[in-house]
Amino acid sequence: MLADPDKSSGHGNREPSWPAEGVRRVPFVVYSDAEVYEQEQHRIFKGPIWHFLGLEEQIPESGCFITLQIGDTPVIMVRDGQGEVRALVNRCSHKGTPLAIVPSGKVDQFMCIYHNWCFDLTGKMLSAAFERGVRGKGGMASTFRKEEHGLQVLRVHRIRGLVFGTLSESTPPFEEYVGQGHIDNINRVCGRPLRILGQYSQRLPSNWKLYIENVKDPYHASILHAFNGVMKQDRLTMEGGIIMGARGWHHISYSKMATDSGGEVYRTAQMRSAELAEYGFGLRDHSMTDIWDDHGDGVTMTIETVFPNFVLQQLRNCLAVRTIVPKGTHESELMWTAFGYEDDDEKRTQGRLKQANMMGPAGLIAMEDGMIGGLVQKGIAGNLDKAAVLEMGGHGIEPIPGSRVSEGSVRGFWTGYRELMGL
Repeated sequence: MLADPDKSSGHGNREPSWPAEGVRRVPFVVYSDAEVYEQEQHRIFKGPIWHFLGLEEQIPESGCFITLQIGDTPVIMVRDGQGEVRALVNRCSHKGTPLAIVPSGKVDQFMCIYHNWCFDLTGKMLSAAFERGVRGKGGMASTFRKEEHGLQVLRVHRIRGLVFGTLSESTPPFEEYVGQGHIDNINRVCGRPLRILGQYSQRLPSNWKLYIENVKDPYHASILHAFNGVMKQDRLTMEGGIIMGARGWHHISYSKMATDSGGEVYRTAQMRSAELAEYGFGLRDHSMTDIWDDHGDGVTMTIETVFPNFVLQQLRNCLAVRTIVPKGTHESELMWTAFGYEDDDEKRTQGRLKQANMMGPAGLIAMEDGMIGGLVQKGIAGNLDKAAVLEMGGHGIEPIPGSRVSEGSVRGFWTGYRELMGL
């Protein structure tokens, strides 16, 4: 756990601390310490946050369900008999056995394989095997009340086909939690009926926070991702900026596609992408980057994050939602769902799928995002008393008008993290 060696409680446990520079520094120990990880499960994932559960299209009919994780907590998202979307903790109230053990399916009720306790689609307990005993002997005690043993139910918020849930009663309304700018962008990207195009996941050899930091850091894109720079797909000299959500915890990074090579800015910085671009590299097949204006505003890239671990992506016409799921201190799983619109014709559907080759574990752009966290995890292993430096763009979480050359949105994440963790 984070600790100040000069402070100690009467019980022998040291009180947590943080570098004096605040969110300009991030102690390496938060990516590796088991006690930090356990506290995250209670204070963040079970705390007053909204967590992305899935798309409504994944559960189109009554009884359709998917399984997912909120931190370490297993959850079922299901559509009940009245068509409402429900979220239930995937844990039998008898012995704790998961009720749904497959990623998705369709059922009339949930029945535990261990002792056949049964629950309806709203989480209400229906019955238990041998509840009345056998031939008048045994059975549940007279004090047992089925109504007292239903499943734990989450609060649910639905917006434009996206479903969010929370395990905390103190979580503020979703609109208040994320801020109006985020609502506007969800309406913009998901404002037409959605159609799922594909799903996949990848295991990352790194702490979940290293990935979400990477997503919230817009200025690495034309440095780490050589494809972006060499093929002139994303340069910080292009028009764009950062929008901060409520309390600075969430962010939107956006830009407009241009043929700008970065020119003297990138050459002066002696960046490898600038040197390679001088050789005139480009795509022979331009169908990969042929784009159309889905939203009528000329914005070709938006990356929206909702604290702690949700991403809504518009990369040209490649649309997707992502969630990074903790799997321990040194591992995480990145879940992707690519989507289009119900009214897309075949040409546009194929265009979105082709552009999707830029993303994911082998993506022309995103491949490096899957490995960079693992490199960081290895690099910090022997020096957990040190801290990362976050001073690009200043010290605060305020956006710089018209610029993406900032770590303000990363500092915003750590602002929320520190508040919830009490650090």
